[in-house]
Amino acid sequence: MRSLERLIRPRSIAFFGGSWARAALRQTVAMGFDGEIWPVHPSQEEIEGFPVYRSVADLPAPPDASFVGVNRDLSIAVIGDLARRGAGGAVAFASGFREAGADDLQDQLIAAAGDMPVIGPNCYGLINYCDGALLWPDQHGGQRLPDGARGAAIITQSSNIAINLTMQARGLPLSYVMTAGNQAQTGLSEIALGLIEDDRVSCLGLHIEGVDDPAAFERLALRARSLAKPIIAIKIGKSERARSGTISHTASLAGGDAAAAAFLSRLGIARAAGIEEFLAMLSLAHAGGALHGNRLSGMSCSGGEASLVADCAVARDVCFPPVAPDHAARISATLNPLVAISNPLDYHTFIWNDRAAMAATFGAMIAGGYDLNLLVLDFPRSDRCSDADWRAAIDAFDDALRSHGARGAVVASLGETLPEHWAADILARGIAPLHGIDTALAAAEALAGLGAAWAGPAAPPILGPVPGPVPGAASTQIPDEAEAKARLHAAGIAVPDGRRLTPEDDGAGLRFPVAVKALGLAHKTEAGGVYLNIDAAGLPGAIRALSGLGAGVFAEEMITGGIAELMVGISLDPVLGPALTLASGGILVEVLDDSATVLLPCTQPEIARALCGLRLFPLLDGYRGRPAADIDALASSILAIAEFAAAHHGDLMELDINPLIVTPDGAIAADALLVLRGDQPS
Repeated sequence: MRSLERLIRPRSIAFFGGSWARAALRQTVAMGFDGEIWPVHPSQEEIEGFPVYRSVADLPAPPDASFVGVNRDLSIAVIGDLARRGAGGAVAFASGFREAGADDLQDQLIAAAGDMPVIGPNCYGLINYCDGALLWPDQHGGQRLPDGARGAAIITQSSNIAINLTMQARGLPLSYVMTAGNQAQTGLSEIALGLIEDDRVSCLGLHIEGVDDPAAFERLALRARSLAKPIIAIKIGKSERARSGTISHTASLAGGDAAAAAFLSRLGIARAAGIEEFLAMLSLAHAGGALHGNRLSGMSCSGGEASLVADCAVARDVCFPPVAPDHAARISATLNPLVAISNPLDYHTFIWNDRAAMAATFGAMIAGGYDLNLLVLDFPRSDRCSDADWRAAIDAFDDALRSHGARGAVVASLGETLPEHWAADILARGIAPLHGIDTALAAAEALAGLGAAWAGPAAPPILGPVPGPVPGAASTQIPDEAEAKARLHAAGIAVPDGRRLTPEDDGAGLRFPVAVKALGLAHKTEAGGVYLNIDAAGLPGAIRALSGLGAGVFAEEMITGGIAELMVGISLDPVLGPALTLASGGILVEVLDDSATVLLPCTQPEIARALCGLRLFPLLDGYRGRPAADIDALASSILAIAEFAAAHHGDLMELDINPLIVTPDGAIAADALLVLRGDQPS
């Protein structure tokens, strides 16, 4: 990989162009950059008090970093000159490249740069708050990071989102903000790898539109893990896409966002649902890194707030463990006898504004050994009220956390009731300021999940896509169900006993009742191509009814004793490769929106965890006295499907088993759709 060191931590910066370059230069001066500043313009004599150079050749030395704020055609020429001069890198500000359909110009830009790193084009560039180096032509809301301080680094694919994030008023210090633009040459993951090595970076936030390089993301995740620097991501793309042209239910479910979500989870990258969660997760990560577990304590002087905290935790993978009797006695000894002890705790207002008394109560609660301790505290409006008494609560919480070596967060129930100056004060103490109860619990859940991921072994590299173009539907072949099941059976996957039928078949040797199906239909149920529970007497009529629908007729025994129906399948993501999808099965697979996706290769424990996350799981677990599935045996059966896909990586395009009928001791593939590359033997 090319080094970004000179570009992102420069000692000399050249600014090319007129108004945009002048604006970027002005921002650099305002931030106190103490390196060399070299404006370049063909006719001006001075810019912001700095002498102007006429060209790259006239510069005193090859610049470490350059802001190229000229039109797209001239940008290509300037970047070529910089590369030949041995410059450290450039920000290509101009738009009108691949995003506007000008692929040829973007290719020329890449060729002109050669090995010199280029960020963009079509981007604002970078802000280095550590050194005051800005290649940034607009306003921003950040400030210079003090010497020896650390901050979150943020990379986005949107310049406007980057500006908005610098305007946050949550006390979160920023070390870097960078935009990736078109990622013509240098992708988001490569930028991230360049930033995460800086000791002044505490954690990394990514706004991702698409995964540019899976292998680089895998390297990034491993490096973040070794440095104990959490990565938080917003991945856009949950809206419906990548569904057209798919044949199976699996491809429809796994398309778009599902595979990317599985990839981030696999790498131990926490995912935020939006900007609010993103900033909360970064604040919690900056304040102390990943959490060791999901056991939380909550404290508030209001029973209503304590109840809100408990309710918001219900749907999340965090818990507020009940207080043990001896622990409760210790807490009770610090409070008025009228206070009921629970977790979350309503400590009432008897001890309000008494730092020693509050520290005693908070310390007694924190002594329970929780992974994160939450103090719910909303500050009054300073323009109309006094917030002087709130200092005692913050100091007491700080005292209690320090005395127990514990992690803590101050949580405001409203975003606006934790002002920036208080948030900065709180965060400087190593306590996370979090805005909103549900947002705070989302952050706790994410950082606990990240800690759990780091505690286990790192995932192996994904299989990835097959090199070369993905064939269209016309270049694929679809073996009929009989052939598909024969292939699965040969791989050790259980299928019902069955056979192809002729019009005169009397069913001798079949185990009745049977399912009779028309072969060659992708979605048999929708086409009326399936008759169920057919006995020997009804077989001739079923054969006659189905003979004209497809490419033949197939009969197999009905499976009895099923506990539940799953859909299990494989689809091929064009960037991330084969993905295993599990979902509630049958005809409502897409309507129920109950699915989980795991990338290959995967393990039996991964599959078991995915099963446990389905809303269907209570049925598998013996709901209301019903028979329970053997989850290990079921996961083993599904693993055989994943291994079948891995063994055929290169020719398998889609596999849809729906339903996979779950039995008390395993699972049987009751229906199967297989899609192969067209140049493979059938």
